[in-house]
Amino acid sequence: MFSPEGPSLRELAVQALSSVERGYDLLAPKFDHTPFRTPDSVLDAVASALRRLGPFDAGLDLCCGTGAGVGVLARVCEESVTGVDFSAGMLDVARERTAPRGPRVSWVRGDARTLPFADGSFDLVVSFGAFGHFLPPELPGLFAQARRVLRPGGRFAFPIVAPPRPSSPAYWMLLGFDVVMRVRNALWRPPFVMYYRDFRLGDVRRELEWAGFEVELHALREFGERPDGSPRVRMVVARRPAQSVG
Repeated sequence: MFSPEGPSLRELAVQALSSVERGYDLLAPKFDHTPFRTPDSVLDAVASALRRLGPFDAGLDLCCGTGAGVGVLARVCEESVTGVDFSAGMLDVARERTAPRGPRVSWVRGDARTLPFADGSFDLVVSFGAFGHFLPPELPGLFAQARRVLRPGGRFAFPIVAPPRPSSPAYWMLLGFDVVMRVRNALWRPPFVMYYRDFRLGDVRRELEWAGFEVELHALREFGERPDGSPRVRMVVARRPAQSVG
């Protein structure tokens, strides 16, 4: 799962016993050599799908990490791209490694639950692989923040992978990971929130609609279909209504 340039087991253990913020500060120099980074194939597929919806002027990568999503935004945004994350270590790596051509790029340290941007600052908000760090009760506030910083008619987009079936090894790996994290958080403080099985499409769609978005699902056909014909990977596109006043 990890390349030779990735973190050692000791480094991962230290990270897991830290807070989320401190853990990612520690992991940042080696993050791009872990399976936690969104694969280029997913980034490319989302960029291709967004091109058909754009172009856009200003884009925001929510929980940008080392900046992989900023590279996607740079392909579809014409004026400016911003990455926001609460880990100073991840932002330091992003500044060093990510230099997309095209729009101007800014990096901002901030909490996605209280975004430090004015209302209506962006045409497009994206996020990749970050939602497992938010507990289900936090999603309404998170989605409300994304809606607030979007201009009327703006879009909030992110990929979501179909959950593995209980008969697959991946299902039991994820279940085991969640159990370990819950035991860790019951015994150790500060907590390290990373529960990816909590982020389910039906719940997410409902929360987005309650936040005032119009939700569309775009199949990313590059990843094929499951045996029942449903897409393996979708892009969720939540649009702030053009006539919205709230």
